[in-house]
Amino acid sequence: MSVYLDHAATSPPRREVLEAVWPYLTTVTGNPSSAHEAGRAAKAALDGARELVAGVLACRPGEVVFTGSGTEADNLAVTGIATAAPRGRHVVLSSIEHPAVLETARALQAHGFRVDVLGVDDAGRLDPADVARAITTETTLVSVMTANNEIGTLQPTAEIGAVCRERRVPFHTDAVQAAGHVPVDLPTLGADAVTLSAHKFGGLRGNGVLAVRGAVPLAPVLHGGGQERGRRSGTVDVAGAVGTAVALHHAEADRLAEHARLRALRDRLVAGVLGSVEGARLTGHPEHRLPGHASFTFAGLGGETILAELEARGILCSSGSACSADADDASHVLLACGLDADTARTAVRFSMGRTTTEEDVSAVLAALPVAVGAAGGGLSR
Repeated sequence: MSVYLDHAATSPPRREVLEAVWPYLTTVTGNPSSAHEAGRAAKAALDGARELVAGVLACRPGEVVFTGSGTEADNLAVTGIATAAPRGRHVVLSSIEHPAVLETARALQAHGFRVDVLGVDDAGRLDPADVARAITTETTLVSVMTANNEIGTLQPTAEIGAVCRERRVPFHTDAVQAAGHVPVDLPTLGADAVTLSAHKFGGLRGNGVLAVRGAVPLAPVLHGGGQERGRRSGTVDVAGAVGTAVALHHAEADRLAEHARLRALRDRLVAGVLGSVEGARLTGHPEHRLPGHASFTFAGLGGETILAELEARGILCSSGSACSADADDASHVLLACGLDADTARTAVRFSMGRTTTEEDVSAVLAALPVAVGAAGGGLSR
């Protein structure tokens, strides 16, 4: 049986989620916009899911928008907030944002927006003072992710949010990787808008969430029947919304215990890799990082070759973002952290989740030195 260490790409759905969604895939199948009994039952389930999500995110149920993915939620947040502002055409981002944010902001440039992409330090952290300097009277949005999907670094979102509040600029954070690992409620993050993706925390693929404070204007990206209070048209996936809510509820309930457990596994993995593979280097911040995330570069080797050797030994992991896994270019995240392109291409990411065990870490520590050696040029200590 393979060892799965690619939870940053997707996590398996929780049993509680599968049990919760089953009725809405089989018997309770009405459209929540319909006025008849079946529609009312679907709407009641949708309202309950919205309340459950709002409880975790510490916002009002009416501030929760269900979307078809984390990518859609990011698109809606960036485009919707930036363009709904009564004046100004300026957006501020970090250089290590997910493509769902970076590419959406770049698309705004075609509509006259100016986009400032701020640099990070070699650990991938953004300085809130740089955000303060970048904000102008024309700024309509600041968007900085909570946790990076490739290197696991956590950003000082509370401090960035405080800067934005002082200057009355909406602050959005992509918290897709963070749910279930660190607090993702709006007050703790200091955010006006937060995006999530259900399959990262035990929900179903094809479901996302945008929570946005009611005082923040939001222009729709999808137009049609006016569902989700006019913010996201399209018949809502009731089963997906229920599954998302149940997954988020359980992820938050388990968060503190899982954080401690995964951090211990991560620290053991990091110490073992750095102690057994010559040339291995941990990327991201050594402390301000996700508890179950460990990413490395291996000097002189190819990350894809190492991945193939690991898979041959039953270890499934990745080289970085699953959303750009087919790209030949070096990771924009690692380049932003100051690595050269050749070194960035050697990256291997191990991301753990609730199914990860001590035995899984032992298997990696046994297989990796052999895989690196087989990849050519790697030396075990």
